Amino acid sequence: MQKSLDQKLAAIHADPSGCKEFIIADAKDADMAFGIGAPGKSPERHDGEVRFKTLAEYRQQIREIIHQGVVDIMLMSASTSEALTINERLFDNSAITPAARANDTTDVHVVRGGAVYQEPAHPFRSASLDHIQCGHLDCKTEERSRGADLGLFSVTFNNDLELDLHTLEQYKLFREEAERKGFRHFLEIFDPNVPGAVAPELQAGFINDLIARTLAGVATAGRPIFLKMVYHGPQAMEELVTYDPHLIVGVLGGSAGTTLDAFKLIAEAQKYGARIALFGRKINNAECQLAFVQFLRLIVNGDIGPEEAVHAYHAVLEKLSIRPNRSLEEDLTLQTAVMSYAGNGTTISLPTSTTASTTATSTAAPASTDAAAPDFASMTSAERAEYHRTRLNRSLR
Repeated sequence: MQKSLDQKLAAIHADPSGCKEFIIADAKDADMAFGIGAPGKSPERHDGEVRFKTLAEYRQQIREIIHQGVVDIMLMSASTSEALTINERLFDNSAITPAARANDTTDVHVVRGGAVYQEPAHPFRSASLDHIQCGHLDCKTEERSRGADLGLFSVTFNNDLELDLHTLEQYKLFREEAERKGFRHFLEIFDPNVPGAVAPELQAGFINDLIARTLAGVATAGRPIFLKMVYHGPQAMEELVTYDPHLIVGVLGGSAGTTLDAFKLIAEAQKYGARIALFGRKINNAECQLAFVQFLRLIVNGDIGPEEAVHAYHAVLEKLSIRPNRSLEEDLTLQTAVMSYAGNGTTISLPTSTTASTTATSTAAPASTDAAAPDFASMTSAERAEYHRTRLNRSLR
């Protein structure tokens, strides 16, 4: 089955300035960072107790997202990809592309009681490309298509001569191996993980320049198919996509934050040139992952705005009898400046939208649910929100 990722990448390259395609990835690779806590806290616990979901529950969530078919990429650890891609063959009849984290720099080693992630990042690779592609070392050529052919390679630059050169050398070695083995990759660029590496006002330019400089010496066959990076705001995003329209830029989600944080981030990043969003904790910590992902898609399709989507999402939770993690008012706050994997950030409050008030959840008339597409332009904000609530309630039954 042709993958939606390949279709969308081709469309974007064919018309970089006019194409409206947007790629969404679910980053379910947190077991390579957080260990036991990666799947998230289980709702089945008593007050005062903390129980994490199991690895089996984590993988079941992945199966459900795959079955839903809304995302374009499912990013996993090599071990989970082996279980689902190679052993269960879950992606054979799916438009979703499986991908695996191909390296795990020390700044993602975020474990209980650990402090390694606070030290300047060192490059490191747990995964082998052969294991990702076929499940064992020394794959035969015909075996390499059994597993994933796409992986994430992560780099963190700290303005340190020895460490940054070592990072570049390891990335070069990876690219050469990947090219020989027919393995595609996308490049994740974290901001410096140590304070003071770069002046805050220069950080966006520092990252943009490093991306351009690093890839200038890489021919087409070895280049990443897209980037994953912190969203540094409109100016930095526009600068990067204007510099090279064929350098497809994606934004990472960072810490879980509020629902508006996720919805606003994907909308703003898209507005200023991003073509991809890769959300991990923002999806994994959602009360209803399937509804959350569906709203991400509705937002990038232009069907609903971020604030409206928060109202509609809470209405879906109520319909499904799922207790929200936050009140609606709390969820309509925006967390910004998520600058590192560990999730540092600043929270500011935004006023509740007057066009999508809480009364809309109970008084707005449902829009038409006929096969013909509704006329969103003629709807009020409340009517659009009610339309999507009705549609989601129906699909999640």
